[in-house]
Amino acid sequence: MHEQPIHELLALHYVYPLTFKAYSKLIHSIGSITHLSTTSPTKLANILQIPLSKSEIILQEFIKMLKVNLLDAYNSERIIPIPFNNPYYPKELLKLIDPPTVLYAKGDVSFLQENNKIAIIGSRNATNYTSMALDLIVPPLVENDYVIVSGLAKGADSLAHSSAIHYGGKTIGVLGNGFFHIYPKENRSLALKMAEKHLLITEYPPYVGPRKWQFPMRNRIISGISEAIVVTEAALSSGTLITTDHALDHGKDIFVVPGPINSEQSKGTNQLLKDGAIPIWNGYQIIEERKMFLGKY
Repeated sequence: MHEQPIHELLALHYVYPLTFKAYSKLIHSIGSITHLSTTSPTKLANILQIPLSKSEIILQEFIKMLKVNLLDAYNSERIIPIPFNNPYYPKELLKLIDPPTVLYAKGDVSFLQENNKIAIIGSRNATNYTSMALDLIVPPLVENDYVIVSGLAKGADSLAHSSAIHYGGKTIGVLGNGFFHIYPKENRSLALKMAEKHLLITEYPPYVGPRKWQFPMRNRIISGISEAIVVTEAALSSGTLITTDHALDHGKDIFVVPGPINSEQSKGTNQLLKDGAIPIWNGYQIIEERKMFLGKY
């Protein structure tokens, strides 16, 4: 796709944060985002398969937003927009069925260009077992320059981010909402710390609040930017398994911490092991497996 003007792209994404699949369909139909303001509501409704009333509102708000310098507005909030054609946009995301059109970042965007990124995820109801596991898993990964990716949710996610910071590593948090709504609220302090010296990213404009359906969407980004996934604890019904499904669809390794057979929070992880995931109990095993996978022996 030809280079798209950043101002018009950000204006559209602000009023209607469509995914790359829908954006590509739109550009294929109208030729350039610069033609959107002269596109009829009927045509836009047909392209995006949305009600006419919605397309009318989108066009009205889009034209209003063209008068706003969004880059300056984002800069004042220390938000860095990263469209799909930006050098910092992780190209592996374009392999997804429906990639984000724009990522919004706070922090050190160079983390996105690091080669070794590994996701550590697990239950929102993580027990001390996750903390113990992270003390064995994270230090070797940090020693070997792995960036820890997770979703800033309560439980295993926040523990993974905190562990990476504690051991002097780098960490990326993928949010399921915009930056004006840190969720959950108890992770606000952690999020502020990560925005200062690490990295937060989201596919949603700043004003978008948390919605239940957005978190499974977020999981595809966690998986997409990571070379492999580590699961510490997960119940059979855990949303963590959505992320592992995304990873499996793209041929990525799933590393799992075996859990006690009487723990509800290990039933999902033990099922993953039964299904063929790789059991691990320290970070060095992950590094050795990755070297074998990459043919470095």
